[in-house]
Amino acid sequence: MTENSLAVSVLDNLPVIVLLMNNFSLGMVAQWQRTFYDRRMMGIDLKNCPDYVKVAEAYGAQGIRAESIDEVGKAVQTALKSNVATVIDIPIDPQEDVLPFVAPGTSLKDMILPS
Repeated sequence: MTENSLAVSVLDNLPVIVLLMNNFSLGMVAQWQRTFYDRRMMGIDLKNCPDYVKVAEAYGAQGIRAESIDEVGKAVQTALKSNVATVIDIPIDPQEDVLPFVAPGTSLKDMILPS
């Protein structure tokens, strides 16, 4: 979801729920650099990452930060009971990889799957 979509969700009273897996970095680029470029890391850290709870609230949506599995469950329950768009910001480890994964310059048929 983009900020524009969040704005439309609020304007049209659509109670969407966004789970934002926040690794405070350009995660896919970091994963490429770790996997294909000898861990030469460059330009990936978002040290000034916005506070997505405040971003959601600025649009008139509900913003919740969930820092544990229990908090994620509670946040989802709160969002389900709400009648407004909700962004749930979930901080995660920046080293966590995402699978399946598509390497640069390849097609979906060549995706890397979990082993």
